[in-house]
Parts: sequence; C-alpha cells; structure tokens
Amino acid sequence: MRTLYVVTHPQATHHVEGLVGGWHDSSLTTAGLESAKRIGEALRAEIPDQAEVDLFSSDLKRTSQTANAIGERFGIEPVFDPRLREASFGEVEGQPKARWDERFTAPPAVGDRMGHLPIPGSESRRQVAQRIYAAVDEIAERPRGHQIVVTHGFAFTFVIAAWVKMPIESLGYAIFKAPSGSITVLHEDAVYRGRMVLRLGDTGHLAY
Repeated sequence: MRTLYVVTHPQATHHVEGLVGGWHDSSLTTAGLESAKRIGEALRAEIPDQAEVDLFSSDLKRTSQTANAIGERFGIEPVFDPRLREASFGEVEGQPKARWDERFTAPPAVGDRMGHLPIPGSESRRQVAQRIYAAVDEIAERPRGHQIVVTHGFAFTFVIAAWVKMPIESLGYAIFKAPSGSITVLHEDAVYRGRMVLRLGDTGHLAY
C-alpha cells in the first residue's frame, strides 16, 4: 500500500510580478513561505508519526523552499530532482506575460500536439512528459508507504498522468488543474495495485 502526496508550490515572486515562470528561478514570497509551513503542518498531521517518508522536489528555488519547509516538519532532507521541474518556456522565461502573448503559438487541433513548441526554445509536452514520467516511475519503485513530491502547476498534469499510467500521447489533450500551494493525495492499494486519485488540489490547509 502506498500514498503519494503531490504538492504544488505556493505563491512565488513571478506570480506577483506578472512574469513567466518555467525555469525562471523565482523565490517564494513572504505569503508563499507561510503557506509552505502550513503545507508541512498539514502533511505532518495526515501522515502517521511512525511512517518512513520519502520527500522529492523539483530543484528550482520556489519548490526547494517549499520542500525544505516540509522536510523540517518530518526531520528529513528532500531529494532534489530537475526532472520534476516546471516546463521550460524558452526565451520568454522571466519576461512579462505580454511577451508570452506575443510569442505564443497554440497547438494544432489535431496532429502532433505533443511535439508542438508553444514558444521558441521551449520544451514540448512530450519532452516534459518523458522526464516527469521517468522520475515518477523511479519514485514508485521505492519501498515507502508514504511519499511526497513537490512540483509546479503545469508540471502537475504530468505527475498525475504518470501515476495513473496514462499513455504519454494522451497528454496532447489531458489537463489536470490544481491551485498553488495545494495538496493532492494519490493512493495505490496493496492487492490489485490500483492507482487512485483520492483528493485533487486541496487548499483547505491554507484557510485562515
């Protein structure tokens, strides 16, 4: 039996500055740092005290700050994996969102949606899927009953799809949405090895 908790990092500076994220290495805001503490508290309250826990995170600053706050609550060090990063948005990363609007091209309604590059120099959905699927597969092979993954809003879709073993090519159309600072709970039963999405994009822990 295994439970995987997927965290989307909370508010970062690029959110409030109106900049494109991607691999732009923004930090959590003051509010984001407080939210990261609340995420850690919520997970500590949910996961049994005696459980051994794995903690994995994208290596970008906003996710590593979130993971470090969680790790403090559990007394564990995160494993930082660049394969869990947000999609690279190429030449517009760190630029005002108006620059995204100028350079963005939508994928075709039919055809090679997975290979489409929305921005010059960006990653395709296929490239994002391949690296995140590889990371999630390795995480799922580890003998831990409770695992935490900290990632990003766009990358979140690929983590969920990898968990339920959705064929990569289906991700030309599939999208899973979760708010910043959310916790999603995934579960694999011990008998049938069925993989479930028990809770999607929960932000109840952020309520004041």
